[in-house]
Amino acid sequence: MNKRGPGFWIGFALTLLLMLALVELCKNTLWGFVLTALAAAIFVFLHGAAEGKGKRALCWLGLLALFAGILFLTKPPVKSVPAVEGKKPARSQVVLTQKGKVQGLISADGAVEVFTGIPYAKPPVGELRWREPQDPVSWPGTLICDRFAPQSMQPTNSALYSSLAQIIGYHDYEITLEDNYITPVSEDSLYVNVWKPSGEVSGLPVYVFIHGGSLQTGQPWYADYSGLGLAREGVVVVNMGYRLGVFGYLADEELIAESPNGTTGDYGLLDQIKALEWVRDNIRAFGGDPDNVTLAGESAGAAAVSALCTSPLAAGLFDRVVLESSTVASVEPPHSFRTLDEALQSGRELKARYGAASIAELRALPAEKLVGEADTQHHMTIDGYALTETPYESYRRGVHNEQAILHGYNSEESAPFVMFSQAKLKDFEGRIRRYFGERTDEILAIYPASTDAEAKAYWAEIYGAIFFDYPHYCLNRLAVENGIPVWEYYFSKTNGRLGPWHSGEEVYCYGNIPAGSKLYDARDRELSAQMLSYWANFAATGDPNGAGLPEWEQNIGSDRLMGFGDETKMIDEREHALFAVLDAMQGFCYFLDFSF
Repeated sequence: MNKRGPGFWIGFALTLLLMLALVELCKNTLWGFVLTALAAAIFVFLHGAAEGKGKRALCWLGLLALFAGILFLTKPPVKSVPAVEGKKPARSQVVLTQKGKVQGLISADGAVEVFTGIPYAKPPVGELRWREPQDPVSWPGTLICDRFAPQSMQPTNSALYSSLAQIIGYHDYEITLEDNYITPVSEDSLYVNVWKPSGEVSGLPVYVFIHGGSLQTGQPWYADYSGLGLAREGVVVVNMGYRLGVFGYLADEELIAESPNGTTGDYGLLDQIKALEWVRDNIRAFGGDPDNVTLAGESAGAAAVSALCTSPLAAGLFDRVVLESSTVASVEPPHSFRTLDEALQSGRELKARYGAASIAELRALPAEKLVGEADTQHHMTIDGYALTETPYESYRRGVHNEQAILHGYNSEESAPFVMFSQAKLKDFEGRIRRYFGERTDEILAIYPASTDAEAKAYWAEIYGAIFFDYPHYCLNRLAVENGIPVWEYYFSKTNGRLGPWHSGEEVYCYGNIPAGSKLYDARDRELSAQMLSYWANFAATGDPNGAGLPEWEQNIGSDRLMGFGDETKMIDEREHALFAVLDAMQGFCYFLDFSF
């Protein structure tokens, strides 16, 4: 046996730790850990017996090659996400829907019944790809709804990438064998999930949530917006999967011709409307009141809510709305929205890329081949059916579906979007000029950067304002002009996790801060309790205010917001000067105009 000094053992220990870390970060099975440890033991034995540097180096190479094989052989299985975490959760009561009986699970604290994977439409596969959603078929017996359905077809990242993002972006990675699997994706994803207070309940307010993800990605089971928190406050919560990317938003003349409604480009939006119809027809069986429905969403989900506020197909399906960090109410929506001509041209280009002469040829392609087109097809379309005009145009004519609005945005909305393209002083003016053109000098007067730090901070604020803050300002003024009660917020609370980045408010307002997490302090938990109460009150009555809460004033002047930060109090809007420039660029006018 050759003698090995401290250097070898230190190197070996570091290598073993790295391999075990990779097994965990890649979400490999328990066998990955076992086989890695066994491979390490064999390596130590063979290395000790090896004579000469060449043979010892070969042992190192053999270890690495063996480890690569172990990573492949023990890769994580594909597994559906459970409705309730833990071993053998109790079964819920059986509920009778229009299509059959369903049974879910009861949360660990016994307070909430969870029903996941209830079909609200036929699977949009085969000939139903790029068609309006169809009624689901009935099922015999009792459908066991204890796992979430697959997330809608979308580009996916490796488990390693997702783990690193959780560490770097969210700072809350947990080492456990409970999540050593990857979740399924499928075109067959049109299912709703329901959270209700346990036991026999009736007449409760209903909260329907649309997840975000740029209309390209996302899933209904994300813990931050789980329905558990609101259900504990006496609200029945529903969310849904809906078609994303190319499967949800492709537009084509041939699809218009074959549609009985002459529609194309809004299949994801039509899915959301279908889910709302399911709520109307079935939610009473879960204890909810179909005449007291709040529709909510975050990011692209909020953009969808914004569109549904003026969709003729959504009239009567909800009473009020919550929009977190997006609307499409400005004259020129900054994202998630396009004209029919733009949509059709994009569809032509897609067909050309795949050499497809017809929709039949596109339908024949496997979903995995088309899924990479998510980035080219993720915009709602003014199709003349689901959307007849822009929301801005509808509001100016006094047309809208909602009776009250709660909405707002976060202080660092742009953080994830400019993370790898932060401004420096040398390119700050150029960035401003590319967007603002002849109004550049006005913007530079508002944001007079003189250092790299100022350029970085100012650009982040401007970017966030263009894509998130300003559209909320537009919505607020349109709501006031239409006589819609409106409450607006500004979320700025920092913490050890995501903080006030885009989507950072969700874990607070839905009451889902983990009980044992050290990433949040006492103020975080106090703020979460307040926000959850505001949201629950709004769902129940259309007014967020309630006993024991700081008064949240309506934003009648579009200049006073509820600040959710180190304190909960009314604050002044900070960006009026920038908003005025954007108004001038877009030609915003919020006085009602019935002439167009």
